Amino acid sequence: MSYERTVLAFFVSLITVLIITPLVKRLAIKSGVVDQPDKRKIHDKVMPRMGGLAIFIGVLTGSFAGGLYENRITAITLGAFMIVILGIVDDKHNLSARIKFIVQILVACIIVSTGLKMEFLSIPFWDLRFDLGWLAYPLTILWIVGITNAINLIDGLDGLAAGISVIGLSTIAVMAFSADKILIFSLSLVVIGSTIGFLFYNFHPAKIFMGDTGSLFLGYVISVLSLLGLYKSVTLFSVVIPIIILGVPIFDTTFAIIRRILNKQPISAPDKSHIHHRLMAFGLSHRKAVIVIYLIGIVFSLSAILLKTATLWVSIFIIFGLILFMQIIAEVTGLVNEQYKPFTKFYRRMVKRN
Repeated sequence: MSYERTVLAFFVSLITVLIITPLVKRLAIKSGVVDQPDKRKIHDKVMPRMGGLAIFIGVLTGSFAGGLYENRITAITLGAFMIVILGIVDDKHNLSARIKFIVQILVACIIVSTGLKMEFLSIPFWDLRFDLGWLAYPLTILWIVGITNAINLIDGLDGLAAGISVIGLSTIAVMAFSADKILIFSLSLVVIGSTIGFLFYNFHPAKIFMGDTGSLFLGYVISVLSLLGLYKSVTLFSVVIPIIILGVPIFDTTFAIIRRILNKQPISAPDKSHIHHRLMAFGLSHRKAVIVIYLIGIVFSLSAILLKTATLWVSIFIIFGLILFMQIIAEVTGLVNEQYKPFTKFYRRMVKRN
């Protein structure tokens, strides 16, 4: 497949979603697939969900136009259909976490059955390599299921999940282009085109939500694309890179767990203290809060690109810098609570000593 045809596929997917999203919106309203407002949600009116169906149709159309086909693509497409059907049913009936988890495990098993899995772990700079053996199967399944759910964690503001997905997918596309991995680059560009098309209707004020149909599908695509990049041999830092690309949802989830443990709440308990809630409580408007999180996502993505070619000490410096960056944001916004500010307290003690 040529890069010229990839560009064609990008525009086909973009235009398809721009045309089809209003039809999906009408279908969602007619079918009763809507999101009801409540005290934990930002919107104050009934909104159509299932917008992810438009993204999926756009990806299929773009892939067809681009002539994307490989043996593994058949299984990946089957998995995508299953994830989208799961999302549609969940948007309509609010399925239990257990049912969603079982279906996701099944999809991951289908992908692994094609031979697409991490088989070796190598440690860069020390020339060490370990055969994962049977661990390759559970680790790959865990990878797919974990990242599939990542985007769903930040789908709380208009355009947030779609924008973060575009930033993450763009990072994967840049890395794939530099490594001359045209299949990963082409798939990334097609999904980016579809998601940008959907953002036209989803950015504040949103006309339709992507729902679990969209967030699970985008998470699934990112998990598979990152896995295609890790295929066969996986280095310690190459595992870290997709995690950094998804830094925003992982960062938000990590501090949500810390917050609930410190506040003696169940880890799965919903609340209004996620990063987007805290930024709005800080006085930012809906749009500004989303843009700030986009900027945080870009910082993570640029760090991932730098990490790809960095030396050992530069890699350690980047990872340490990101951890410090996350901690400062958490403390400034009160992401855990107003008392949890260990870095701020440490800094003040050091200033007083001097």
